[in-house]
Amino acid sequence: MKVMELGCAVLVLLLGLVVTGKAEIYIVIVEGEPVISYKGGENGFEATAVESDEKLDTTSELVTSYACHLEKKHDMLLGMLFERGSYKKLYSYKHLINGFSVHLSPEQAETLRCASGVKSVERDWKVRRLTTHTPQFLGLPTGVWPTGGGFDRAGEDIIIGFVDSGIYPHHPSFAAYHTDPYGPVPKYRGKCEIDPDTKRDFCNGKIIGAQHFAEAAKAAGAFNPAIDFASPMDGDGHGSHTAAIAAGNNGIPVRVHGYEFGKASGMAPRARIAVYKALYRLFGGFVADVVAAIDQAVHDGVDILNLSVGPNSPPATTKTTFLNPFDATLLAAVKAGVFVAQAAGNGGPFPKTLVSYSPWIASVAAAIDDRRYKNHLTLGNGKILAGIGLSPSTHPNQTYTLVAANDVLLDASVMKYSPSDCQRAEVLNKNLVKGNILLCGYSFNFVVGTASIKKVSETAKALGAVGFVLAVENVSPGTKFDPVPVGIPGILITDVPKSMDLIDYYNVSTPRDWTGRVKSFKAIGSIGDGLMPILHKSAPQVALFSARGPNIKDFSFQDADLLKPDILAPGSLIWAAWSPNGTDEPNYVGEGFAMISGTSMAAPHIAGIAALLKQKHPHWSPAAIKSALMTTSTKLDRAGRPLQAQQYSETEAMKLVTATPFDYGSGHVNPRAALDPGLIFDAGYEDYLGFLCTTPGINIHEIKNYTNSPCTNTMGHPSNLNSPSITISHLVGTQTVIRTVTNVAEEETYVIKARMQPSVAIETSPSAMTLKPGASRRFSVTLTARSVTRTYSFGEITLKGSRGHKVTIPVLAMGYWR
Repeated sequence: MKVMELGCAVLVLLLGLVVTGKAEIYIVIVEGEPVISYKGGENGFEATAVESDEKLDTTSELVTSYACHLEKKHDMLLGMLFERGSYKKLYSYKHLINGFSVHLSPEQAETLRCASGVKSVERDWKVRRLTTHTPQFLGLPTGVWPTGGGFDRAGEDIIIGFVDSGIYPHHPSFAAYHTDPYGPVPKYRGKCEIDPDTKRDFCNGKIIGAQHFAEAAKAAGAFNPAIDFASPMDGDGHGSHTAAIAAGNNGIPVRVHGYEFGKASGMAPRARIAVYKALYRLFGGFVADVVAAIDQAVHDGVDILNLSVGPNSPPATTKTTFLNPFDATLLAAVKAGVFVAQAAGNGGPFPKTLVSYSPWIASVAAAIDDRRYKNHLTLGNGKILAGIGLSPSTHPNQTYTLVAANDVLLDASVMKYSPSDCQRAEVLNKNLVKGNILLCGYSFNFVVGTASIKKVSETAKALGAVGFVLAVENVSPGTKFDPVPVGIPGILITDVPKSMDLIDYYNVSTPRDWTGRVKSFKAIGSIGDGLMPILHKSAPQVALFSARGPNIKDFSFQDADLLKPDILAPGSLIWAAWSPNGTDEPNYVGEGFAMISGTSMAAPHIAGIAALLKQKHPHWSPAAIKSALMTTSTKLDRAGRPLQAQQYSETEAMKLVTATPFDYGSGHVNPRAALDPGLIFDAGYEDYLGFLCTTPGINIHEIKNYTNSPCTNTMGHPSNLNSPSITISHLVGTQTVIRTVTNVAEEETYVIKARMQPSVAIETSPSAMTLKPGASRRFSVTLTARSVTRTYSFGEITLKGSRGHKVTIPVLAMGYWR
């Protein structure tokens, strides 16, 4: 220790001689308890700590004075070490973690690292967005909303906080006039910023809080006020979309290009929305801003937090995925009784792509629901080519001449543009296109986002075409084709052989002169109606992009003894509100609604359903809510078959494989069953601390730095965390784990059964137990490695109740020789 201090002293002396490096943002954790865990001891300041799952009373004089004291200490530390003007403090973190973020040079960061009372100094890292029909698909209108008083009471007085890209407050999905008047919510202490442009308040009773956090983005030079808006205004679309999925008003018509695609509704349409904007259009966001937003949200009194955001990769600066300023802040949020839903990530279908790691968070994977939009192109030779196109049909019983963009170029057109992708009407001859179907080519520009289907539609319309066809001649691996609503007949032929059939027919039917110029256009065709969805029984399926397990515990990608993702929810082609300012999706620029995909869309489904559970069971802990969602989920699709996952085949085409818990966690959410789970697996702050303290490779000093708690826990092994899943990544011989269930229904007798793939044996004890209301009972699960397969064995434990409740948890283990 003495040597270390000497090294720091020498370093500080040398700093005067060092050329200062470029300033960066650092997140600094300092000694001393944050508000949430301060048990007293500092002169003049009484304890402010909360018990596990207890709300923080931030209005109390004790809390405000102690928080102010911490902030003064942060300022004093910086003032003692550095000259005024040589650094900029961005935020003080006082409620969930004790520390601050600061913009300074790497040399100054090193000085801080060596300063007395500083626990850790980490360079900030970036996060990104993890980018209608689903209430019906999930059975909410008939099976869930009636139990809470109908859709007009579903989620009443529950506050969902959204750490995202802001909100478009003028959207009908967030209007207060669409519903009964909203009364005040005394427990919420957030504020509403005023729009600097319109001078109007962002709040209206439905939206009850709206703030933005951009200090780190500004310090990094990434913030552009012209497009990012120095207010909670959504400059992207993503934040409005996620808020509407969780808590948008019920029955809002989804109108795009004059056609109604149904009525949109949030999962908890009566829940209140609190906005904490920390994500921006082009660059995503910075952890320093996100942590400030979460700290503020918990301070303000939200019940649920939705995070459709995650790190670009595991944080390289920390040894473990569970311990960094972001996850430590979320642990403190859960301690304060806030349920957190986080998108699992969009790095699928490859293993170990998750960006949501910790047991205190509900990590949500994305499913495809039962709705598919199909369309077809009928050619003059009788061939019918399937494709996708959310468009009306051409006139029934009528065919139209096909003209290719390359054949209708104006002679004066500049060839530096790719004319075949139909992005510029001015390079094509209107006289030749008018009244015909325009054929365009799907170039690489569509993949990178510099070309859009919306623009093809606008080009065709400007030239007087009756419709357009976009043909895909070659596919980059991983290209995802989504249907896009357009106002005129249009279709995207995604299958390369079918595109070749179209091109062959066009070439054979189109006579040319010796220079290659077209003499006359003879190919004909018609476009079908793609506006009506087809409902499939092969749903849900795990979406190709949805991130997969195993979960990892450190930056060297070692497996964790914890299953992630936790649960599967709809996340593919979800219709919801959009910001007309948003340019995140080129196909929806200027639109009021968008249909997009991502685990970003799956997380708010869970956040909204959690609000319904919180409404029915106001005293349940975040772990109890998560348990109810997980243990009642389903592993079967609508046809009663095991869930399937989209995966790449050897040829990089998409195929379906039988899904595993690494794809879906415990299964696909079943809201109706979750309201009445029978039993729950509860856990709190001390349990999560025990998980950290028993995970191999985590330094106990690092745990104390982030949690302000010593490791005195007797959990023994991280697998003993009372979670609704069991994972043993390194099973040597025999291992027994313990689980405790609590009865949240009437007295019931449960029979316990377990099954496992053959390479691991499983036994449970006892075989049955009776629980009175509110009672808790332990049971043990013994796993024995029978053979070493170097792959995980999957199984499950089922607790079947005499009153009809059924509780299921997944079991995963990989056997090793001693």
